Amino acid sequence: MQIPKVAQGRRAGDFQPAGDSPADGSEVLHDSQAFAPSDDEFLDSYSRAVTGAVGKVSPSVVNIEVRQAAAGGVRAEETAGSGSGFIIARDGFILTNSHVVHGAKKIEANLFDGRSYPAALIGDDPDTDLAVIRIDAPNLQHAALGDSSAVRVGQLAIAIGNPFGFQASVTAGVVSALGRSLRSQSGRMIEDVIQTDAALNPGNSGGPLVDSRGRVIGVNTAIIRPAQGICFATAIDTAKFVAGWLIKEGRIRRAFIGVGGQDVSLHRRVVVFHKLPVETGVLVASVEAGSPAEAAGLEIGDVIVGYNGRPIASIADLHKLLLGREIGSRSELAITRHAQLLKLPITPRESPAIAREDSAR
Repeated sequence: MQIPKVAQGRRAGDFQPAGDSPADGSEVLHDSQAFAPSDDEFLDSYSRAVTGAVGKVSPSVVNIEVRQAAAGGVRAEETAGSGSGFIIARDGFILTNSHVVHGAKKIEANLFDGRSYPAALIGDDPDTDLAVIRIDAPNLQHAALGDSSAVRVGQLAIAIGNPFGFQASVTAGVVSALGRSLRSQSGRMIEDVIQTDAALNPGNSGGPLVDSRGRVIGVNTAIIRPAQGICFATAIDTAKFVAGWLIKEGRIRRAFIGVGGQDVSLHRRVVVFHKLPVETGVLVASVEAGSPAEAAGLEIGDVIVGYNGRPIASIADLHKLLLGREIGSRSELAITRHAQLLKLPITPRESPAIAREDSAR
């Protein structure tokens, strides 16, 4: 039986001595030519995504060194600390963690290119563990801020910090969970927190958590030391809101209703039956004793869907409305309880943490 010729050349595994040509005169591409990799082929798509994102964001990441007066009087030695931050505007505004700069006597920012500048504290919000500092420096590259509401569980997450200055520290992983709650040093619950397995190295607090396109989706804030691979970042939507007020007024005066919650999806039948403008809301997970929420009759398991006639689709929506102007003002919460839509009168108070700070001044 005659075996037909294969026009495309030999099958994989056929031996062809170097320099030989097929009898039919066709050209054979040797293995060394067919599989000679270019530099780009050494990087798979995952690696290219990480390196590309790091290349975009790293020039905006800074190392922050602080000096704090130690307890014990005027003659006590100062203590030193450090963390990370990232430039959010060309005019020198830098976003970082409150716990990095809170109470600092002196702040210095070391840039990616080796330059160092003294920094001034613009505003500090321990309730969300966020702060804004500012430097006076030319030729600054700022990070692109993303949209944390578009983040999905399982997507790539890259944590970048500058713990020692002059070079970035990078870890990569995935978004493990969304809508987490984390207690801040002030005692208030930080809501809408992103959980990731991108490890946070010492000194990376305050650095950006970015997506595969190099857009910031969170501010790295904490790790759980007894657990492996559980790290948290404040969502960038919360950070943008807080930073705006810190730049404008230096602090945020908040109204307080006394609930802990998480974002949840509403049952489609409830949405349609009550003609709700939102398909998600805030599930009440806890109600503080003696709080306005308890006085209003709010119960664990209720879902907040509106505040003073405005739709509430997330914790971030509720936070945006609970500002200083709401303190002492009689308001109305719209909630779903089982299949019912209820409206409860509520009068927010000033946040206990803010009130304590004001009385201490």
